[in-house]
Amino acid sequence: MKLALIGTGLLGGSTAAAWRRAGAASAVAGYDVDPSQSRRGVELGVLDRAAASVADAVRGADCVVLAVPVGQMAPVLAEVAGVLTDSALVTDVGSTKADVIAAARRALGRGFRRFVPAHPIAGGELPGIEHADPQLFAGRNVITTPADDTDLKALQRIESAWTACGARVERMTANEHDRVFAAVSHLPHLLAFALVAQVASQPDGARRLELAGTGFRDFTRIAASSPALWRDIALANRAALGTELRTYRGWLERLQTALDTADGPSLSRVFEPASRTRRALVLRPDGEPSGGE
Repeated sequence: MKLALIGTGLLGGSTAAAWRRAGAASAVAGYDVDPSQSRRGVELGVLDRAAASVADAVRGADCVVLAVPVGQMAPVLAEVAGVLTDSALVTDVGSTKADVIAAARRALGRGFRRFVPAHPIAGGELPGIEHADPQLFAGRNVITTPADDTDLKALQRIESAWTACGARVERMTANEHDRVFAAVSHLPHLLAFALVAQVASQPDGARRLELAGTGFRDFTRIAASSPALWRDIALANRAALGTELRTYRGWLERLQTALDTADGPSLSRVFEPASRTRRALVLRPDGEPSGGE
């Protein structure tokens, strides 16, 4: 099928490359707010054509993949709706789902039935379409969150495309998705940003960072992610994320009390089951912890 890719970064570019390799996409037109990204995609063979606008990319497409930050979904969907054919499918790769579904329902009208919300749980260290990887989704999870009125054939076609890429497809409700990923993806990013900000803001912050070891680097790696992207994700999922943050603060209060009172057993009651749980994740047969971004 002819694919229109809106947003030609790492995730969008990898989607196009993976779908093409799997035979799910025969031709790809890409549009990005940064024209150099879509031109680079053509140079690399990920895209067949660099579109001049959203409408230019979508016109005549059999399927539209939205790979833009969730904060931009609503205006992009409005542009897509203006040129979408009556049979074209629309899907996304966003990290939040309830807000994207609501925006799609408002923008697409009757075409909403052919909108398939999806979230591939994959990513990479380096941004940009030049790092697109057609193998990025092999063995990874892709979550779909169909609405009650999502067309079953549209859902099956999108899920089949991901399965052909080697991904494991799982269905959830949008609310379940947002609750789960608030805990295992969005909260860790929030905490990593906060820890780096805390350390860096101290009078001797530069010295502390200079001496930081692998534990600090591992914990805060995701704080190097796009601030604008994660600001939008945090706000889009603020209800579920706020609940997780309040719960986490309760655990911090337990640790604070244990430290203030030199209560070693209380620390152990937190540390020991957490350590067992984390080691069990590492030892899964596929070698990969569930979740991830």
